[in-house]
Amino acid sequence: MPGDDCQLAIKLDNKKYYVEGPNINDYGGSHSKNGFCKVVRKAQVQGKIVQDKFVASYFKLLP
Repeated sequence: MPGDDCQLAIKLDNKKYYVEGPNINDYGGSHSKNGFCKVVRKAQVQGKIVQDKFVASYFKLLP
């Protein structure tokens, strides 16, 4: 993703979208060993694409 910031994003149909709704730090430290800035995780999501962002109504990490 463009930029230097760690932001929550999803990949849907091989296209990447920043996520609005949940915060990256809602799921632990983003820079920890297993944080989102270091590893890719799978999740179940629901929401819609609005102006090239994914607006999440549901976001659950998978084990």
